[in-house]
Amino acid sequence: MGEVDILTIESVRKSLIQQEDTIVFTLIERAKFPMNFPAYDSDRARIPGFSGSLVDYVVQQTEAIQSKVGRYESPEEQPFFPDNLPSSILVPPPNYPQILHPAATSININRRIWDFYFNELLPLFVVEGDNGNYVPTVACDLDCLQALSRRIHYGKYVAEVKFTGAPEDYGPAIRAQDGEALMKLLTFESVEAMVKKRVEKKSMVFGQEVSLNDDNNADEKKGKYKVDPSIVSRLYEDWVMPLTKEVQVEYLLRRLD
Repeated sequence: MGEVDILTIESVRKSLIQQEDTIVFTLIERAKFPMNFPAYDSDRARIPGFSGSLVDYVVQQTEAIQSKVGRYESPEEQPFFPDNLPSSILVPPPNYPQILHPAATSININRRIWDFYFNELLPLFVVEGDNGNYVPTVACDLDCLQALSRRIHYGKYVAEVKFTGAPEDYGPAIRAQDGEALMKLLTFESVEAMVKKRVEKKSMVFGQEVSLNDDNNADEKKGKYKVDPSIVSRLYEDWVMPLTKEVQVEYLLRRLD
């Protein structure tokens, strides 16, 4: 969702659903390549003047370029390597409506997103192997990381719209700095179950193998997907939704500062 002057439950819901599409498509693109482990090995990169892996280098350099053209001026975007990013060179600079509380700018859990993506999620949906296509591989990794980061940090907007809609419900827990009470207020198991089913269904639709002879090969094609839909459902259950709620709690704890 682009920034709007008035944040509503409906606009937030629409953005979250659109972001599901993006996440599923980025996973499908990454699944085209095998693991390609050398892309993540700092000893294999051998980049002059740089200490780190190829994926570290590509992400840092891409973020530096995107920072110059104002990507991280948007409250919806969070860099993975925030230290020493260049300032935007755009004149005039982007002018985004101030929808969120100023504390939102200090909330960045991308390190945790990085860790679960490479250490836990990637091995679940990418096959073992090495085909040498390291740069396209890490470019897909970056697309996945940025889509996940945007979705999870969008929890700030979810928290804001919930708070402004019912400040009397959240105010006491915020003033008491009671994170557990806020987490209970933010948790709706029926909604989370619906989201898991929806992203699983989207993975089936977007990632199905298509052939001109589908009628003849229906049994053979059945159940074959570019990314296992159950893994996308698990992604939301184990990481996306829990981390989004952590962002919401962190934001709300500072909402009355």
